[in-house]
Amino acid sequence: MPGPEDSFGGRAFAPRDDGTVVGVGIDVVGIPRLTAMLERTPALLDRLLTPSERRLSAASRAARVAAKEAVGKALGAPGDFSWQDVTVERTGSGRPYLRLRGATLRAAEAQSVAHLHLSLSHDGDVATAIVVAERAGADGADGPRP
Repeated sequence: MPGPEDSFGGRAFAPRDDGTVVGVGIDVVGIPRLTAMLERTPALLDRLLTPSERRLSAASRAARVAAKEAVGKALGAPGDFSWQDVTVERTGSGRPYLRLRGATLRAAEAQSVAHLHLSLSHDGDVATAIVVAERAGADGADGPRP
């Protein structure tokens, strides 16, 4: 007799088990907490954010900090991770993406990461980011770049 899951229909999106996904990272940042930290310790702004990120709203800055943390988690917390090695940029249509350099880029390359998928969100007092690190497809193609 079919169970309830059999009657759902639709298309299944099961997780991959072929090694394509290197890692997933998520982080949440309290916007007022980050703002207070930056006011108490102004040098933290230069340490955490790249010059273009410093000019953003408090919510967007918090989302960028969350994105940097999520990158570190997706890559397995590389020991020489630098906040300045990761920045969030936007495509012409406004979709966010990550740009890496330095030790963080080397960590991604060492794991054959071809794509870093990024989702940012903020609502109320909370900003969040999710990063999925993915290897190139079976054909070796890594697709278009922003």
